[in-house]
Amino acid sequence: MTASTPLHRSDALPADYPQFLAEIKARIGAARTRAVLAVNSELIRLYWEIGHEILERQGREGWGSGVTKRLSSDLRRTFPDIKGLSETNLRHMRAFAQAWPDWEVCSQAVSKLPWGHNLELVYKLPDDDIRRWYAHQAFENGWSRNVLRVPRSV
Repeated sequence: MTASTPLHRSDALPADYPQFLAEIKARIGAARTRAVLAVNSELIRLYWEIGHEILERQGREGWGSGVTKRLSSDLRRTFPDIKGLSETNLRHMRAFAQAWPDWEVCSQAVSKLPWGHNLELVYKLPDDDIRRWYAHQAFENGWSRNVLRVPRSV
């Protein structure tokens, strides 16, 4: 190299740049989707675990609603940035764990669905087989919560 040789390359874009950009954008989009699904799945598992523990302790120790109320208050104080720790949502977690007592079955059917979808299934469908069918259909077909809305006790 001589002193007069420029050190930078041409700023011209390669001919296949639009295709390269589209591929990278698709990869980023797919990674973001996988990340959201992984976070959702972990959140659903956490909600099931909390609900399951509440159910067990209520049965074993005779907890009343006062303990759930206090638990919510203490959790919200510790984690003020987390919205899902209200007393109402703790009751939803309990109902969720009660509707799906076996996590292995639960995880296959609903861990990929948003929380609102799961609540719709829990409160509207008391029959395990029907609930499982709707959960599978909602995931496979990408149903929104409005599409998933089912009449009570189908």
